[in-house]
Amino acid sequence: MKYPEFPKNNCVIGICAPSAGVGDKIDSFEESLTVLRNEGYRIFETDHVRTEDMRSADAKTRAEELMSLFLDPEIDVVMSAAGGDFAYEIAPYIQWDVLCEHPKWLSGYSDPTSLLFPYTVKYDVATIYGRNAGSFDYGTSQRFIRDDLKLRKGKRIHLHNYPYRENPEEPGVFDLPDHWESTAESVYVRGRCIGGCIDVLKDLIGTPLDAMSSFNEKYKDDGTIFFFDNFGLNAQTFYNTLLQMKYAGWFDYTKAVIVGRTLFPSEYSISYEEAMRLALPDIPVIYNADIGHTKPSMTMIMGAVMNLKYSRGKATISFDFR
Repeated sequence: MKYPEFPKNNCVIGICAPSAGVGDKIDSFEESLTVLRNEGYRIFETDHVRTEDMRSADAKTRAEELMSLFLDPEIDVVMSAAGGDFAYEIAPYIQWDVLCEHPKWLSGYSDPTSLLFPYTVKYDVATIYGRNAGSFDYGTSQRFIRDDLKLRKGKRIHLHNYPYRENPEEPGVFDLPDHWESTAESVYVRGRCIGGCIDVLKDLIGTPLDAMSSFNEKYKDDGTIFFFDNFGLNAQTFYNTLLQMKYAGWFDYTKAVIVGRTLFPSEYSISYEEAMRLALPDIPVIYNADIGHTKPSMTMIMGAVMNLKYSRGKATISFDFR
């Protein structure tokens, strides 16, 4: 696994918009940039970051702006400005060899999964599933933001599930007890961390961007720990997606699966817990975790070796960069 160089003080974050622009959220975007600058980063934006459209530009232009950041020797880290729905469109225009010849940390979450996942699984470069550049506006007063900023600088910290989670009725208010659940009483495993937004991952299964078979074989001695950020798949679709991944061999060497809280939950003929238990009866699944679109959310280092400990609703996660 290739680990790009971790950023140092005064390094430059290159921000692009591979999916949506941030034009409709300029205030929170500026607040996020202030947090990053206070951490000692300098900021460079590509031309279409601040557009208001769900497609910041045409697919080829978005791909070219992403690659330009990897080619620019002044840029140290590459970060997605926002999520969206159309990052998948740019994959055919990305020259992956360029990204591999000039490896840098590529980070984002949600829709950028379609870029992070193949960069790690197919091209063996570690990536960061954490925050988009416009998602630091809660400020450094929140512990999960502070942990994210430490991880980005390569600090080896232990992540613990946070004592409180955000109240969906009062955004920004963290007053609900945070208790992870699991299909197993306790879980103590280590394996290669891989995953992302499952809404996006389901569209990669069986495509040229799906290299889980070769990734599994290369790292079968380590095994894998999957994490899934479920934005809005209903329980039935979530179940079918887990089955499709299973049939495609994604879980052949999987030691555990972590599932974050669903942002827009909906259950029909099956519950989310039933979906996990039925689809993955032989793999421990930890769910309602601090991962993904709900807050607080942990930052995942894709490709790194995750050390996972879970017992009685509490979890600890750390990463080894080997």
